[in-house]
Amino acid sequence: MSDNDTPAALGAVHRRRLREVWRSAGWPSQDLVEVELLAAGWLERVEQADGRHTVRVTPQGVQVLAQTLQRHRGAYAAHESLVQRVADEMLRHGRLAWRGLSLRCKPLADGPWVMAMPDVYSVRHTTVEAYLAPVVHEVKVRRADLLADLNRPAKRAAYLQLGGECWYVLAEGIADPAEVPAECGVMLARPLPDGGWGALDIVRTAPRRAFAMHFGLWMALARATPLPGWRPDDDQPALSACDDA
Repeated sequence: MSDNDTPAALGAVHRRRLREVWRSAGWPSQDLVEVELLAAGWLERVEQADGRHTVRVTPQGVQVLAQTLQRHRGAYAAHESLVQRVADEMLRHGRLAWRGLSLRCKPLADGPWVMAMPDVYSVRHTTVEAYLAPVVHEVKVRRADLLADLNRPAKRAAYLQLGGECWYVLAEGIADPAEVPAECGVMLARPLPDGGWGALDIVRTAPRRAFAMHFGLWMALARATPLPGWRPDDDQPALSACDDA
């Protein structure tokens, strides 16, 4: 079954239910999502010896699961590749950079503490606290992921609490840069034929704000290991603008 054969009404919720049935004993939910999956031929009803009915994924449904898995793996690989591309660029500019940090912050004065996980977090390589200029980079390679992020203002507020600048790095073609709120900068990443990423084009510079690193952030960085520094033999195209983004 190809994507062109997918019933128009079936989407992410149906694929999620299909995965749940695949991992379960097949007890029916008997709701409209299940009705649509049965009608599409992705599920089938099975009568047990005691007369009860269960549902199971059909061969057609297995193909849908396999295709979904391949797409997710491809998107994950592209995302991780672009995250490393951004981190390498920060290292190239002489900054200390981290990937996969879990940082505790309080985005709203009267709100709860939350854990934020920026794709790339970097600071200047300096011994002067006032010159650290911490920066957050959030990477998006799929439009659906970007829209989900933009619909979570608390997440963006958390990033703004962790650095003096916040950037969205977008795969070229997934969005109009104007869709990203004005408090964040925007870079566009050009995909290469070999699956890598080329130049990072700065289309809107992130506003720079005065920022003092709080004690909890200092401790998180002290416990984490920054990425290995850039070597002179590295061969990556540089930022197309703004030497200290």
